[in-house]
Amino acid sequence: MVIGVPKEIKIQEYRVGLTPEGVDALTRQGHTVNVETKAGLGSGFSDEAYIKAGATILATAKEVYGTSEMIIKVKEPLAAEFPLIKPGQILFTYFHFAASKELTDAMMKSSAVCIAYETVELPDGSLPLLVPMSEVAGRMAVNVGAYYLGKPFGGKGKLLGGVPGVKPAEVLIIGGGIVGTQAAKMAAGLGANVTIMDTNLTRLRYLSDVMPANVVTQYSTLMAIQEKLPTVDLVIGAVLLHGAKAPHLIKKVDLALMEAGTVVVDVAVDQGGCIETCKPTTHENPVYMDQNILHYCVANMPGAVPQTSTRALTQATLPYAIAIANKGWEKACVENAALAKGLNIKAGKILHKGVADAYNA
Repeated sequence: MVIGVPKEIKIQEYRVGLTPEGVDALTRQGHTVNVETKAGLGSGFSDEAYIKAGATILATAKEVYGTSEMIIKVKEPLAAEFPLIKPGQILFTYFHFAASKELTDAMMKSSAVCIAYETVELPDGSLPLLVPMSEVAGRMAVNVGAYYLGKPFGGKGKLLGGVPGVKPAEVLIIGGGIVGTQAAKMAAGLGANVTIMDTNLTRLRYLSDVMPANVVTQYSTLMAIQEKLPTVDLVIGAVLLHGAKAPHLIKKVDLALMEAGTVVVDVAVDQGGCIETCKPTTHENPVYMDQNILHYCVANMPGAVPQTSTRALTQATLPYAIAIANKGWEKACVENAALAKGLNIKAGKILHKGVADAYNA
């Protein structure tokens, strides 16, 4: 199979779909890998490193799309890429269709085969291709939240962990999955008082057992969230419904419950956000104020640490990419139920229930 790796064009997205090691693994099995020139520079990978791994370097994205049977990316195609996509071409990347009707309509029109990283699902319900980026985003959420709590940026002017004699900040994490767990670890490690909310009691029991003493768990309801908001300094939205649009658990009217300078970091922004006032931002302009509440809603947070993120992503996606390349997408999906759940759109039809529900399709 001919596999293409284009350069990511989302603003300040430095990740790339495959590392040179990933290219090497595919070419050793007889596949051809075309990489757009300079696609890996943001992650620290030169064209020479890809050539050494067996890749062919092409000058433009048009050439990569035009010559490839499967495209491996990181982020969803943007409008400039839509015309490059061919009918029947396999696109293997993060899509988050439920958050973008424009993207969904364009991919249906393209008649491409869209396999979404974020909905590949193992029998235990885990999402193996979302986990590595969720781990990165969860840890980053605390880093950026602590930074923007600084007064020069519009925050309250609180140090997350406090100092002897001065109370630490209060952190509320909504969602106890991978993002929430990693965020809680980071916030607790910095000395903050952390509350993590979820509706899964089994998960809450587990978190209660493994987290340090400065992390408490609480069953999540809208009332519980509202009661907590007046006392929090940093809110991290970490809610995920597999393939579906995130529910708004903090409404616009709820911002009035929070003190001015409170920071909210909505990691669920890729799926529409779990905070109603969330709107996607970029690393170039990551924050905005709404009712004196500082919002950080960058839609590709792990893109800021691409050397970590690209390696973590490739080691998770590579086995699936090899299966698709070796067997073709149809046979690979028949033989691998987890991969089959990643199939979101084919021949102009939506196949994933969460996406279909988002548009009443």
